[in-house]
Amino acid sequence: MLKHIFKLLSGIPLLVGFYLGLTLVNIGQAQTYPSKAIRIVVPFAPGGTSDILARTIGVKLTEAWGQPVVVENKAGATGNVGADFVAKAPADGHTLLLTDLSVLSINQSVFPNMPFDGIKDFAPVTMVAYSPHAFGVHPSVPVNSVKELIDYAKANPNKLNFAISGTGGAPHLAGIAFAQRTGISWTYIPYKGGSQAVADVAAGQSNVIMNGMLATYPTIKSGKIRGLAVSSLHKMNSAPELPTIAEVLPGFETGSYQGIVAPAGTPAEVIAKLNAEVARIMATQEMKDRLTAQGTEARNSSPEAMLNFLRTEKTRWAQVIKESGIKFD
Repeated sequence: MLKHIFKLLSGIPLLVGFYLGLTLVNIGQAQTYPSKAIRIVVPFAPGGTSDILARTIGVKLTEAWGQPVVVENKAGATGNVGADFVAKAPADGHTLLLTDLSVLSINQSVFPNMPFDGIKDFAPVTMVAYSPHAFGVHPSVPVNSVKELIDYAKANPNKLNFAISGTGGAPHLAGIAFAQRTGISWTYIPYKGGSQAVADVAAGQSNVIMNGMLATYPTIKSGKIRGLAVSSLHKMNSAPELPTIAEVLPGFETGSYQGIVAPAGTPAEVIAKLNAEVARIMATQEMKDRLTAQGTEARNSSPEAMLNFLRTEKTRWAQVIKESGIKFD
């Protein structure tokens, strides 16, 4: 018996040495990270909210760390194509995903055969921004307020086309929620990202849009889209001329939460280094002013808080989709 105990005890130094070695390796990775170019994948077309944020943050990361940051747009399947690419990338912190977090929290409830798990296959880094949806119409639509739009849509069922950044994404579900609350009906037109949706509404190819402020508000200010409201509960200081949808539909709130994730298994020390640097970037007055001017709030979070947010959103939207009876192919 004693011989057996001594044999077990003799293995403890080996185990301690093994785990100490792993710890030192991880610390070493964090100290040398990044050791090559960083790739930030945006799962939507260029020009949208995620793309604008990725390129802005990428420039600042290059300035801080001296390594090039390349932004790659891998659009398709409401963000699934780009997200799947990152989920299967090496877990070394050199391939990241910057996306509307609905891709990770909503898509599994929308698409029956997902190639990845939005929670298990990623390591949260940090949230970076919140942007309410800007709600607007092409100037040819004869309405100037949310109330007038509701009345017009009721009088002309299915006449209006609603441009969305992708089937089943947050803007799509926001449009569905609005239609359910008001009893109206319109036709959804999916695009490969918010920038394409904005461009087609501005050109008059589609009539209505509810999309992230960062990508949409400049076109509203130009007059090519008539802004009707924002989807936050309170008015935005950067867009004081726009009322809230909640003034007509109490409690109505949607928006675009943007965040950065890495492949699952990325060393915690690398995640911590990324989190700290992105938080520093987002806290600068330059970044705050730049985002505020376009109706967006800089946000940051711990990886743990971001994970909790994703889990909460996943549960929330799964219930909404279930209760609505909506089916997506």
